[in-house]
Amino acid sequence: FAKHVGAVAAPSAGLHFDKPLLKRLELKGIEAGEITLHAGLGGLRMVEVEDLTKHKPESESYEINPATCDLVNHALEGKKRILAVGGTVLRTLESSVSANNRLKPAQGWTDKYIIPPYNFQIANAFFTGFHLPQTTLLMMATAFGSYDLVMEAYKIAIKEEYRFSVYGDSMLIL
Repeated sequence: FAKHVGAVAAPSAGLHFDKPLLKRLELKGIEAGEITLHAGLGGLRMVEVEDLTKHKPESESYEINPATCDLVNHALEGKKRILAVGGTVLRTLESSVSANNRLKPAQGWTDKYIIPPYNFQIANAFFTGFHLPQTTLLMMATAFGSYDLVMEAYKIAIKEEYRFSVYGDSMLIL
């Protein structure tokens, strides 16, 4: 993390992946690709419009290198799991889809706004936090995992007193 200056928000979902956990995953044959993300505060901002299509998300800078694209595309061809760790990663992946539904190298800015219904092209698994109500990150989670499934997870999280927001607990949506 933090190889390049530019983010104003912590990569909160990724904070759960420390070096020992990454090493254990590597020993199990799970590969990880790197993406440069300059996460902003927009995901934490409440959506204040009734018509969700009228919301303007904050743009975030990103770079996806060719090596990561090769890793992801090889996994897609092998019908393997592609796990997006965090909402910024998920929307970055969806911002760099080629015409043949593969990940392409890119750098720039994304203001990709993902709300239900949405047809995801790259990731088929999503690791994310428990986000606050009325945030684009919660909307993205419901687009990925379905509203009913995510809201059921939230009921359990509230009952079990999980921690919410940036440094809170996380969920894996398959």
